Amino acid sequence: MSTVHVKINGIPVEVEAGTSILLAAKKAGVRIPTLCYHPDLKPFGSCGMCIVKQEGSPKIMRACASPCDEGRAYITDDPELRKVRKEVLQLTLSTHPASCLTCVRSGKCELQSLATEFGIREQPFQPRVNFSAKKDTSSPSIVLDPVKCVKCGRCVQVCQDLQGVFALEFIGRGGNVAMAPAAMLKLNDSPCIKCGQCAAHCPVGAIYEKDDTGRFEEAVADPDKVVVAEIAPSIRVGLSEEFGLPAGTVTTKKIYTALRRLGAKYVHDTNFGADLTIMEEGYELVHRITKGGVLPQFTSCCPGWVNYAEEYYPDLLDNLSSAKSPMQMQGPMTKTYFAKNQKLDPSKIFLVAIMPCTAKKYEIIKDDTMKSSGYQDTDLVLTTRELARLIRQAGIDFANLPESEADDPLGEYSGAGTIFGATGGVMEAAIRTAYHAVTGKELEDVEVNAVRGLKEVKVGEVDMGGRKVRVAVVHGMVNAKELLDEVRECKKAGKPAPYDFVEVMACRGGCVAGGGQPYGADDEIRAERAAGLYSDDEHCKIRRSHENPSIKKIYKEFLGEPLSEVSEKYLHTSYKQIPLYKA
Repeated sequence: MSTVHVKINGIPVEVEAGTSILLAAKKAGVRIPTLCYHPDLKPFGSCGMCIVKQEGSPKIMRACASPCDEGRAYITDDPELRKVRKEVLQLTLSTHPASCLTCVRSGKCELQSLATEFGIREQPFQPRVNFSAKKDTSSPSIVLDPVKCVKCGRCVQVCQDLQGVFALEFIGRGGNVAMAPAAMLKLNDSPCIKCGQCAAHCPVGAIYEKDDTGRFEEAVADPDKVVVAEIAPSIRVGLSEEFGLPAGTVTTKKIYTALRRLGAKYVHDTNFGADLTIMEEGYELVHRITKGGVLPQFTSCCPGWVNYAEEYYPDLLDNLSSAKSPMQMQGPMTKTYFAKNQKLDPSKIFLVAIMPCTAKKYEIIKDDTMKSSGYQDTDLVLTTRELARLIRQAGIDFANLPESEADDPLGEYSGAGTIFGATGGVMEAAIRTAYHAVTGKELEDVEVNAVRGLKEVKVGEVDMGGRKVRVAVVHGMVNAKELLDEVRECKKAGKPAPYDFVEVMACRGGCVAGGGQPYGADDEIRAERAAGLYSDDEHCKIRRSHENPSIKKIYKEFLGEPLSEVSEKYLHTSYKQIPLYKA
């Protein structure tokens, strides 16, 4: 590895060749302000906030997109730079509405933070806000508010370069440029897979999750409704950041308490549904391998990935596991098995799922298989951010809440259920149970390190009683494309695919960095959140889904066995091709 030596404000620093001035400054302990830059994305240099000088030269450079040159010395702050940055910021603010008090990003807005940092109290430039731009609320998951767009381009980069979806594009030029679907279509008529990564990366309130907190408040105030809440695996390591706790802090039992204080009558854990998913998906894999079924089998718990497959790879839909996601397994079990056990009228149950994912808001209304209980299986999805807003509005001191337990029988979970939230977690959990299903023995080393971590594509083999099962894990849809194309070509040629089992997650890092998780995720935070889930797994007495006593009980009393007729009715779904453009 070749390195270069530079000085940042007189501070010597050695960095890898090709490193940007921005990252070199960070290594030197110097912060350069940015607005358009995000560590997940290729530097775009559109905002002009990160300008720096090179000593001995009149040249002014954009630090995010300029690599360090050997022996150079860079100045990141002086009166001239501060003046230019402030003017750039004031120009940006002249095109942005002053509606911070009513904006969903207030207090968590990067533009607002910069304005505070630079002490902007007056606006010297004539306002040029395009109030005629219409808000797009067509999607059940995401809202586009172009009035607030600062033209940073992050959303387009995420949609095209990270997800390979191309639902958003640069439309127009100059001051009239807009970030929107092709031909200015509605978002819901575009190829959008509803993953919400555009919202997670937007620095302001121009893209955000559809707010359903009001529906939750109405439900808990309705005496005819029995509100049941459940939390997804990654919520327990994401919500903590909203209340000043370190990333990856596990707050599972505080969340149970918070949900009860918010009005939930019963609190369950979607980790139970994850264990249920492993039983169905794991046995489906074994059935495909031993009975000559379609391989590879793709996991199906990520709705963003399922949406992508239905739009871009309809020829591979028979490769997807028919198992529903954990949330959509939990739903019918709540309104059938749980309702019967608790002597509840299922028509009065209002099931609220707290999810890290904006695509989940669409999943619950996707098709009639999401009404397998005879009712809407899951009534409402709230993101981690929405739950945080409800907790703050209710005046709950989250960090100091006492802990409580989830309600049985849909609250008990194994360690395998909790690691679903990290990329590779579904694969690892499935291996633990599939190994038992094939060999009749328990996998001694339950920690499958080969599928852990943030490497974009991970491949390996698992020996299941002499049968080598070839596995692959991929996260981020643009990373999945090459693998999917490989499987597609094998299928066309009538050749066996190079894998037996593939886990796909739409969001980088998996659900820990889903589109509804706290803002500011980068690879360091993703790793910390994942580490929290793996720690939770390690502390679980039961670490394999098939050993969960409540899972054993629900099969004995209600489902019969994995892939049974009852399981097929409630726990499985089907897929169909969706046109890229719906209008």
